[in-house]
Amino acid sequence: MTMSKIITAGLALLMFASAAAAQSNYSGSWHSLAERSSWSDGAFPKGFSLTIDLKFEDNKLVYSSANDTDKNAVQHLSWTAPLDGTIAPVAGQPRFNQVSVKPLGSNQYQILELKDGDVIVGELWTFLPDKKTVVRWGIGKSPAGVSRAFIEYFARK
Repeated sequence: MTMSKIITAGLALLMFASAAAAQSNYSGSWHSLAERSSWSDGAFPKGFSLTIDLKFEDNKLVYSSANDTDKNAVQHLSWTAPLDGTIAPVAGQPRFNQVSVKPLGSNQYQILELKDGDVIVGELWTFLPDKKTVVRWGIGKSPAGVSRAFIEYFARK
C-alpha cells in the first residue's frame, strides 16, 4: 500500500470518527423554547411544550417526543431512521407515515416527513456550536392543505 493510500484511508477514518462523535454529542433530551419560536401565520400555540429525545447510534436516529401543550391530551411520536436519506416507515401517526433523515454537515440535518411519498413537512435542524441549542426551521402543510413556515428553538435538558 502506498503512503498516499494510507493517508487517504486515515483521513477517511478520521472524518467518519469525527462525524460519529458530533452526532453522539447531539443525543439527549431537548425541550422547546416557546418564547423564541414562531409560525409564519402567527398561530403559534400559547404554552407550546414539546420534549424531544434524540439518540444517534449505529448510523441511525432514534426519535421520540411528547407534546404536552394540552396537558389533557399529550401526543407521543416515535420513529427510527437511517442517517442516509432513506425513507423509513412511521407507525401510528395519521398525519405522516414516512420519514427521511439526511446529514447536510457536521451540525445540520434535513428531516422530511412524508405521507405515502409526498413531503408534508421539510425541516432543517441546526445544532448550534454551544451544544445546548437546536433550531428546527421548516415548512409544513396542515391536514387542511395550508402551508406555513416555522422556526422552533429547543434547549438541552
